[in-house]
Amino acid sequence: MAILFLTSCASTGPAQTESPLTPADPALTAPAEQKAPLEPAEKKDEAADSSRSGPLEITVEKAIVLALQNNPALQVESFNPAILQTAEDEARAAFDPTLRSTYARSREKIDSPFIENEKIEETTGSLEITGRLPTGTDIGVGATTKRTWSDLYSDDLHKSRVGVTVTQSLLQGAGLGYNLAELRRARLDTAASRYELRGFTEALVARVEETYWDYALMQRQIEIYLESLKLAQQQKSETEEMIRVGTLAESELIAAEAEIALRREGLINARSNMEKTRLVLLSLLNPSGEEMWHRPVVLLRQPAMPEVALDDADAHVDVAMNMRPDLNQARIQVQSGDIELVRTRNGLLPRMDLFITLGKTGYADSFRDTWKDLDGDSYDASAGLSLALPLVNRQARAEHRRALLERNQAEEALKNVAHLVQVDVRSAYIEVMRAKEQVAATAATRALQEEKARIEKEKFRVGKSTGMLVAQAQRDLLSSRISEIQAVTNYLKSLINLYRLEGSLLERRGIRLEATGKGPVLPSS
Repeated sequence: MAILFLTSCASTGPAQTESPLTPADPALTAPAEQKAPLEPAEKKDEAADSSRSGPLEITVEKAIVLALQNNPALQVESFNPAILQTAEDEARAAFDPTLRSTYARSREKIDSPFIENEKIEETTGSLEITGRLPTGTDIGVGATTKRTWSDLYSDDLHKSRVGVTVTQSLLQGAGLGYNLAELRRARLDTAASRYELRGFTEALVARVEETYWDYALMQRQIEIYLESLKLAQQQKSETEEMIRVGTLAESELIAAEAEIALRREGLINARSNMEKTRLVLLSLLNPSGEEMWHRPVVLLRQPAMPEVALDDADAHVDVAMNMRPDLNQARIQVQSGDIELVRTRNGLLPRMDLFITLGKTGYADSFRDTWKDLDGDSYDASAGLSLALPLVNRQARAEHRRALLERNQAEEALKNVAHLVQVDVRSAYIEVMRAKEQVAATAATRALQEEKARIEKEKFRVGKSTGMLVAQAQRDLLSSRISEIQAVTNYLKSLINLYRLEGSLLERRGIRLEATGKGPVLPSS
C-alpha cells in the first residue's frame, strides 16, 4: 500500500491534466503566404553592430531582433510565466508524502499505600509516512516501538507495532475535481500569463515596425523639404533677376522670401520630429554600446508597397478568434470559473469520512524479539465513519454563490471580448483597404501637382503669372509629395496593425514563444 500511495502521489504531475489551451494551434491558422520570417544571417552580425558606438545600421527585421533581445520592458515581462509556474509546484505539494519520526523518554515515580516508591521508565520511537491522494484519501504507514522498565518486573518489556491507517472522504473533500482544483487553476494562471506575454511581445514588435517606418518617413520628409527649399531659393534668384531687368515689380520678391522662410520653418519641425522618433526607436531597440543615445540610425530599407494579397475580412476574423491573446485569456477565465464552481460545490456537502486502521504488534523482553513476534496471532483493527454536518454552512454557500456569479461574469466577458475582436479586425481591414487606395490616389495627385507647378513656373517666366501663384503651386507640390510617402507608410502600418489585432504578427515574422513562456525565440539558422 505504501508503494501504491507513493505512485499515486507522483501521478499528479503535468502529464495527468489536460492542456488548458483550448484554441487551435495558431501556426495552422495564419495564412502562410503572409509570413515574412526574419533572416537568420542577420542575427550573426547583430551583436557586432550593437556593441559599437558608431551608426546603427538596421533593416526592419534586424530592428525586431534587437528589440526582442534587448528591450528592458520585455525582459521584465518574460519573468511572469516562470514566476506563476511556481504556484503549480505549491499546489502539487499538497500531495507530497511526509516522513515523521519521534523519540521520547519518560520517567514516573509511584508512592502510594499500594505501591511504595516504584519507578517506571519508558522509551518510545516511531517512524511514519503520511500523505494525501488526489482522490481525497489520507494514508499513513508507520512503525512504533516502546521499551518499559519498572521495579515491578524483573525484565524490560518491549513492544513493537506496524500498521496502516486509511481515511477516505466520502462527501466533502472527495474526488479529483475538488482535490486537483488548486493545481489546475495554477496551470491555467500560468497559461494566461503566457498569453499575456504573447500579447506584450506582439505589441512590442508592432511598435518597433511602426517606429521604424515613422523614422523612414521623417527622413524622407526632410529630403523633400530640402529639395523644396532649394527650389524656393532658385525661384528667388529668378525673381531677383527679372526685377533687375525690369520685367517684375520689386513687390514680387517678398513672396519668394516668405516662401523660403516657410520652407525653413517646415524643415526645422521635420528635423525635430525625426530626432524624437530616433530616440523612441533607440529606446525600443536598446542597443548596447557607448553613448547609445547619441548613435545615429541608418535605415537600410525604405518604405515601399509590399506585394500582399489579403483574404477577405471573415478569414482574418477567424484567425483572430483562434489567436488573439486577450480572447484566449478570457477563455481561460471561464475555465478557471468552472474549476472554482466544482470546488465550492463540494464545500456545500457535509463531511463524512470512512476510516480503517490495521496493525500488528509484537511483545518480548528484547527489541529484536518483538519484531519476530509480529508473526504471531496478535493484531488490532478498527473501522468506522465520522460525520460533521454544519448547521448553517453560511460561508460555503456564500463562496459557491460568488463562484457562480464570477463564472457568469467571465462568460459574459468572453462574449464581449469576442465582439470587440470582430470590431477591431474588421475596422483594421477597412483601414488597410483605404490606405491601399490612398497610395494610388496620392501618387496621381502628386503627378498632377508636378505638372501644375511646372506650368505655373513657365507662365511666371513669360510674365503671365505671379510669384504668389508659383509659391502656392510649389507648396501644393510639397504637400502632395509628403502625402504620397505618408500614404505608403500608413499602408505598411495598417498591415502591421491588422496582423497584431488578429494575433498572427509573431507567426508572420517567424517568431515563437518558448513552451515555458520565458520569452521569444527567434528562428534558428
